[in-house]
Amino acid sequence: MDESRPSTWEDFFFQFESATSASNEATQAMVSRAVEGANAVVRSLEAPVGLTPKDLVWSLNKSKLYRYQPRQPAEERHPVPLLLVYALINKPFIFDLAPGRSFVEYMLDQGFDIYLLDWGTPGPEDKGTTFDDYVTEYLYRAVRKVLRHSGAKEISLLGYCLGATLTVTFAGLYPEVPIRNIILLTAPLDFSSQPEGSMAIWLDEDRLDIDKLVDTLDNVPGELIRHWAKMLKPMENFVGVYVNLWKSLGDETAVWGWQAINRWVEDVVPVAGEAFRQFVKEYVRENQLVNDEHVIQGRPVQMANIDASLLNIIAQYDHLVAQSQAESIMDMVSSKDKELKVLPSTHVGIMISGRARYKLWPEVAGWLGERSG
Repeated sequence: MDESRPSTWEDFFFQFESATSASNEATQAMVSRAVEGANAVVRSLEAPVGLTPKDLVWSLNKSKLYRYQPRQPAEERHPVPLLLVYALINKPFIFDLAPGRSFVEYMLDQGFDIYLLDWGTPGPEDKGTTFDDYVTEYLYRAVRKVLRHSGAKEISLLGYCLGATLTVTFAGLYPEVPIRNIILLTAPLDFSSQPEGSMAIWLDEDRLDIDKLVDTLDNVPGELIRHWAKMLKPMENFVGVYVNLWKSLGDETAVWGWQAINRWVEDVVPVAGEAFRQFVKEYVRENQLVNDEHVIQGRPVQMANIDASLLNIIAQYDHLVAQSQAESIMDMVSSKDKELKVLPSTHVGIMISGRARYKLWPEVAGWLGERSG
């Protein structure tokens, strides 16, 4: 371990102050290191991500459905395909961050047939798309396409963050769809309580005039939502993240990993205005989903309609989705085979941390493999 490297941001500023007052040589070394760090940040915006080979099998408007090229022969693959459903804000390459740090890559090696629904980037013409439209017009059609394309009779769904909300809404709306398994990661579902530290605090009526926001901006900028998320832990997100980079300089692999993650954090997309308005009003403030009060196209969305095998995974240190917002669904579904896991991780780390590679991914693969034929 390099003892000259700061372990905290306070150490960083102490070392910088000491170096600039010690000698020109020390100052130049510190400046060179700072330039190296700044270049690493800039280059992170073009870091190569999402490199696992995949084929486009369907598209609608901006959304695209991909199938990742299998790594195992057909006779060694699980017959039930897995569809990955991510949120509407960041891009879904968090599932396929980089070689060696890719959940997709790992699951392909375990013999799973993997599909990904990429929502794309909404334009001004998409401002009228509602949250429910993503369920009925996009997710529904994507699921049907996966079943036809794979030739499978059943499907597994993995929803992450708002992708989990969309997945639960879909399963509660369409009990006739042959869903074999559902995996939820950090699922924001129950807003009967809004603990300090969860993202929902920014959506409270006293804090946000949602009509004025959407009517003024049409689509909600991803940068705005990103800053809301960062402000929940400002020291960590605005300072600590760069201290971590500073500590990694000189380690090419560590810097490469930092750049891939930073690109995902910064590479945000806008949210269709009506989708954001509906989510805030009906899903968060009125808590319609878990109260079985939500209706889409005349059909009720009911948690009891969900009877697939269910694995609900919660991040213990999630600063965006509180545990109480994710766990109550366990008592509402009809699933006889259901399991709740609380892992010592964060909202993002649960998918891409080193611990995820050795803890979460094997557990998901083991649980799903036993239930995928």
